Amino acid sequence: MMKLQSSLLLSALALCLMSPLASASARQTNNPNETPAQRDARMKWWHEARFGMFIHWGLYAVPAGIWKGQETSWIGEWIMNSSKIPVAEYAALAKQFDPEQFNAESWVKLAKAAGMKYIVITAKHHDGFAMFHTKVDGYNIFDATPFHRDPLKELAAACKKEGIKLGFYYSQSQDWHHAGGYAYNGGHWDPAQNGSYDDYLKNVAAPQVKELLTEYGPVSVIWWDTPGDMTPERAALFSPLLKLQPKIISNDRLGSLKGDYGTPEQTIPAKGLGHDWETCMTINDTWGYKVNDHNFKSTAVLLHNLIDVASKGGNYLLNVGPDATGVIPPDEAQRLLEVGTWLKANGEAVYGTSASPFNAQLSWGRGTQKAGKLYLTVFDWPTDGQIHVPVLNPKVRAHLLSSPKDILKTTSDSSGLTIQVPDHAPDALASVIVVEPVGPLQVAGPPPPVLISPTGAGAYQLTASNAALVGDAIKVEGDDVKNIGYWTNATDYVTWRMKVDKPGTYNVAMTYSDDTVASDSEFTLSTGNRTLSGVVKSTGSWSAYQTTSLGTIEINQLGAVTLTLKVIKMPHGAVMNLRAVVLDPVR
Repeated sequence: MMKLQSSLLLSALALCLMSPLASASARQTNNPNETPAQRDARMKWWHEARFGMFIHWGLYAVPAGIWKGQETSWIGEWIMNSSKIPVAEYAALAKQFDPEQFNAESWVKLAKAAGMKYIVITAKHHDGFAMFHTKVDGYNIFDATPFHRDPLKELAAACKKEGIKLGFYYSQSQDWHHAGGYAYNGGHWDPAQNGSYDDYLKNVAAPQVKELLTEYGPVSVIWWDTPGDMTPERAALFSPLLKLQPKIISNDRLGSLKGDYGTPEQTIPAKGLGHDWETCMTINDTWGYKVNDHNFKSTAVLLHNLIDVASKGGNYLLNVGPDATGVIPPDEAQRLLEVGTWLKANGEAVYGTSASPFNAQLSWGRGTQKAGKLYLTVFDWPTDGQIHVPVLNPKVRAHLLSSPKDILKTTSDSSGLTIQVPDHAPDALASVIVVEPVGPLQVAGPPPPVLISPTGAGAYQLTASNAALVGDAIKVEGDDVKNIGYWTNATDYVTWRMKVDKPGTYNVAMTYSDDTVASDSEFTLSTGNRTLSGVVKSTGSWSAYQTTSLGTIEINQLGAVTLTLKVIKMPHGAVMNLRAVVLDPVR
């Protein structure tokens, strides 16, 4: 797994480098002979699950982010690559790997208590070390370590016992140990890594995948990663193996095969993707264990992420990184149990639901739906005792999920439904209101874009909050001061509508931030037949905002005038974090 830190740039790089999402239909499949009904049956459990556990565990847990006294600034499971550790030196770590505290049942019971319905574990990551008893060679946890057990066998038995689906992550292309394996981030650094890529795929990767799909019982998911130079011919080594598990679900990172679902990493799309998808995300900043990474997301953030993902029709694969003793860090386990407590009471609003019916995100929370019910999960409880929702049904029944017999008063008009709610939120993390419409659900269309009036001095303040965003990735983020971020698609753009009473010429200034590596995107700012061009220059970091002049633009139209900011060149997979564009009349 490539780490995507909180910055927009790294999210963008991984999405472009690791898993370009196919613009496929909601029924994408690798099997052309599979009917839509057959695919729906195969995917049914996955669609209903919504929440799974990702486990990154391997030899990298031994150094735990530190090599020869030097802490890596990169993610834990990439330490062999980021510290350029020679193959033999890294392999010697196996003698220290003895996770005697590993207990498969405790892991599975934690996932179950967290409300997770499936587990995906790293059978082999990019370091090439197999976490199962492979017969391909001795570089595996059974043969090379004092542990001398097969944790995947034990995990498969525990999952079967607890009714949890099991999946395997397998790095099919990138392998820094075996000769010929692919390597991102500069290529090979040790002559021992040199060799034939095709021989590696044929003699190591494909045989190990066959072992995983034949010797561990039902495998529900195969999670490929970092496709590298996987041509259709090379991918053909793996695709026939999927027939060994006819019900298996595969992601989109094998290479030429589009897979059953897309995999945005460390980010939640602003909207659904038009096909099945799953956001994978860390609880802190690393996938594999790093002893000094204590930047844990709060329980509220994790839970809101899950609900946000479900409201857009996706799944949430949340990662844990066990240490070298086999223990899932207590800070991670605690948060999972707290999420599980909420789901035990409110899971009806998440499991088996479909995406929100609304055209725009709800400012106070998120919506999901199933079986004639609309679930409104409220993050920010209203101070005025009212929840407004764009439902046009004149008759509905509304109640708190926690109090189904206490009917909430509702009123309806042409703008939608108003629900009277108690003064205090029933749940500090998120509270669920159930709305049952009489007849088919009727939803109001999207609200018209904000019409921005000039200030007393005649200037236009075009901010993130009053912008209209068009695209799949771009979204408004931030707490007190908003910005437009996650601008990772060149086709995404921003518009504002201004109320213009008289023509004039305006000085244009833009407030934005941009990382050093992600700069140099080119854009246009246009209205009517007037266009300004600009280049995004680095501000030093994503949190360092600056205001820069773009020149002047003339506006001769009157009435509602649209100003559009579009990307014309995005060389690094990210544009900028945009806070505001200001038009100030030339005096």
